[in-house]
Amino acid sequence: MHRKARTEDFSDKDLEVSRPAKFAVGIEAPEKSLVAALGNIGVERTTEVSLTINHKRGFDCPSCAWANPDHSKALEFCENGIKNIVWDATPVVIQDSFWAEHSLTSMLDKSEYWLGQQGRLTTPVYKAAGSDHYAPISWDDALDTLADALRGLDSPDEAVFYTSGRIMNEPAYLLQLFARAFGTNNLPDCSNLCHEATGAGMVPAIGVGKSSVHYDDFGMCDLVIVMGQNPGTNHPRMLNALEDAKHGGAQMVAVNALPEASLLRYKNPQQISGLLGEGTTLADQFVQIRSGGDQFLIRAVAKAVLQAEAAAPGTVLDHDFIDRYCSGFEAYRDAILAIDDREILQATGLHQSQIDELAQRYIDSNATIITWALGITQQKQGAATIADIMNLLLLKGNIGKPGAGASPVRGHSNVQGDRTMGVWDKLPAAFAAALNKEFGFTPPTQNGLDSVAAMNAIDAGKVKVFVSFAGNLVAAMSDSARAEDGIRQADLTVQVATKLNRSHVVTGKASLLLPVLVRAERDVQADGPQIVTAEDTVCRINMSHGELRPISDDLRSDVWVLCELGKRVLGSSRPRIDWQSFQDNYDTIRDAISRTIPGFEDFNERLRKQKSFILPHPPRDSRTFPTKSGKAQFTVQTTEAIDVPHGRLLLQTMRAHDQHNTTIYSLNDRYRGIKDGRFVVFVHPDDLAERGLTEGQTVDVFSEWPGEPDRVLRGYRAVSYPTVPGHAAMYFPEANVLVPRAAVDPACNTPTSKQVIIRIEAGTDPVPGGRPVAH
Repeated sequence: MHRKARTEDFSDKDLEVSRPAKFAVGIEAPEKSLVAALGNIGVERTTEVSLTINHKRGFDCPSCAWANPDHSKALEFCENGIKNIVWDATPVVIQDSFWAEHSLTSMLDKSEYWLGQQGRLTTPVYKAAGSDHYAPISWDDALDTLADALRGLDSPDEAVFYTSGRIMNEPAYLLQLFARAFGTNNLPDCSNLCHEATGAGMVPAIGVGKSSVHYDDFGMCDLVIVMGQNPGTNHPRMLNALEDAKHGGAQMVAVNALPEASLLRYKNPQQISGLLGEGTTLADQFVQIRSGGDQFLIRAVAKAVLQAEAAAPGTVLDHDFIDRYCSGFEAYRDAILAIDDREILQATGLHQSQIDELAQRYIDSNATIITWALGITQQKQGAATIADIMNLLLLKGNIGKPGAGASPVRGHSNVQGDRTMGVWDKLPAAFAAALNKEFGFTPPTQNGLDSVAAMNAIDAGKVKVFVSFAGNLVAAMSDSARAEDGIRQADLTVQVATKLNRSHVVTGKASLLLPVLVRAERDVQADGPQIVTAEDTVCRINMSHGELRPISDDLRSDVWVLCELGKRVLGSSRPRIDWQSFQDNYDTIRDAISRTIPGFEDFNERLRKQKSFILPHPPRDSRTFPTKSGKAQFTVQTTEAIDVPHGRLLLQTMRAHDQHNTTIYSLNDRYRGIKDGRFVVFVHPDDLAERGLTEGQTVDVFSEWPGEPDRVLRGYRAVSYPTVPGHAAMYFPEANVLVPRAAVDPACNTPTSKQVIIRIEAGTDPVPGGRPVAH
C-alpha cells in the first residue's frame, strides 16, 4: 500500500539552535534510525535490510564508502546508512497524476528536501521541448528518444555521460564502454567535485591514488592523524576503526577548522560503555587550523622531523626505506628546511607549541596513518597538500608496513569503484589497448570533460545531450545558479534516477527521467537474479544483491538501461560488444572486466568463493611503486596562503548530519545543535560582534570573486559557533550558489568549496517558502 507524499515545503520559522554536541552516536543513533525505518518502511522490510546491509551475502550500503571488516557484526550499519535505505525503500511513490498537477516552474522554489519527499520514481517520464510538464512515456519510446538524440549529434563530444558513486561496478564499466564506443571520453563523475585531488597528490608519489592501508591497520597503528573530515556525519562506521586504534594504544590528532563531536568522544551503540557509559575519547589533540593552512602544518611537521634527525642522526628517519625505495629526498629536504616559520604560523593560525606537540607525536610514532576527506581535497592547494602528506609519510617509511599509510576516505559508496572501472575523462593507454583487444574498436584518445569543464561547455553551447546516471550535478556544482542557467541550453537532459532532485526540475529543452532499482531491491534478468559489486575505500571488492521486492514492476536496472541504449545506438557498428549477453547475465560483464582491468582476474570465481576480495596495491603489498622512476617519489610542492581581505570571512561548505551528499533526510543537524532548519551561517562570536551582528539575526551572505558580480544568499540566520575566528560555514548544496566556478584547484580542477571569500551583512527578513533568495 503506497503512502502519501509530503505536500508542504519547509521554512526556517521553527528553527531551534542549541549548543554543539560533545559526543557522537550513543543510544540516540539507533533510536532515531530504527524509529525512522519502522515508521516508514515497516517491520518486515526493516528487518530484512538491517540483517543484510554490508554483509557478504547481502547488499552494499549506498551511504558511504567506508570499509567492511573481515568479520562483520550482526548489525553492520550506521544511523545514516539506515536513513539512506529508508529514503530509498520508501513505499511513497510518485503517481502519474503528479506530473499533470506539478509543472516544472511550480517546483523551482521547492527545496531538495521537498523534492525527495515526493517518493520513488516508478514510470519513465518525458518533458518535450516547449512544455512545462513531464508526462509518462513507455520505456521503448524513452530510449528511442535518447538514441535518436545521440545519433543526431554532429560529434560524439557533444554528449556528456555523468555518474555519481551510486552506480555499481558493472554498470559503471558499461557506461564507460558505451561512451568510448560512441566516440567520447566525456565521462565526468562526482569524484571531480570531491576527491580528484587525492589521485593528483598520491599518484606522483607512490603510483597509486588509493588508500594504502587495510581496515585492520587502524588497530595496529601508533598514531592516527585525522584531517579535514567529520566521520560521525559523513562515514560513521569509521568510528569503529578509530576506536580500535585507541583500544590498541594509538594516539589520535584531529585537524579541522570546526570541532567535530565524533572526534571528541564516540559512544559505540553496540557496546554497553557506548550505550550507558562515557564511550571512548578519540582525539588526544585537537588542532583547530585555518582553512588552507593544512599544507603549511604538514610541512612544519616535516621540518621538525628533519631537524630532529639532524640533531640525532640515524634516530628519526627511516633511512633504509628512503635509500632503497625512494628518490628525490635531497631536494625535498632542502626545500623543507628553508621554510619560514613565521609564514607557517600566519597560514595555520596556530601557536608554535601546538605544531611542536603534533610533530613530537609523529616523531615518536613507529606506525602512522594519515587520513583525510573533503576538508583537504576541496582546497585550492588540495592536491599539493596531499602530495606533502605523502612526503611526510615517506620520511618514516609509513607506506607498506602494518599500521601505517595513507587513508583517503571517499564519501560516496562506489565512487572509487567507478574510477577503477574506467569512468574518467582521461583514458590510460593500457586500458585503451585492452578495450581495443576485447571489443574490437579504437577508443578516442583525446581527454574528455570533467565535471567543471562539462558545465562550462554546456554554458558555451558545446554540449547538446547530457546523460546522468544518478547524481544531482546541477545542485552539486559550484556556482549552481550559473549551472542552472547553463543546463537549460542543452537540447536534451536525461536523468537515470530513483527519486526527484534539483537536476530533474532544472532541465534542458527536453528532458527524460528514467526510474531504476535501488541496491536493496532484487534485480532479476533473463538468466535469473543478478549480483553486482562495489569497491570500498580500502580497495575491497564487495558483492551486493538486494532482497526487497521492487516498489514497482516498471523499474529497470542501470545495466538494463545501458544495454538497451547500447543495442539502439551501437548495435551494428560495434558487433563485438554483446549487449544482450551483458543484459541477461552480469557474469558476462565481470568476465569482460577480468580480461581488461588488472586485479580482476577470475572475477566471478573469486566472488562466488570469497564473496569479497581486496585488489592488489603494489606500494602497500610489496613496496613496489608503479611510478615513472619505479620508486616512491619525494616531490617539492609550492604553497599559497589564502589572503582574506579585511572585513571578510573564509567560508567552507559542509553536510548536515541528516544528509547524504545533496539528499536531505531531515532538517536536523544534532551534532551542531540545529533543529528544523538549514538556512544558517555558522560564525565565530567575535566575528559577529565585530560586524555588529547578534546570534539569530537574519543576514545576507555575499561571495566575492575578482571581475565578477557578487553572488548572494539572502535570509539566512546567524549562528554563533566555535569555528576558527575569521571563518564561517554553511550547508551544501544550498551554499554552492556562493562558490565561484573559476575557484578550482589548478592541479585537478576541483571546486574550492572550503575556501570561499564572503562578507556578511545585516539582512532581509527570512524568505517565505523555505528557499532564501539567490542572486
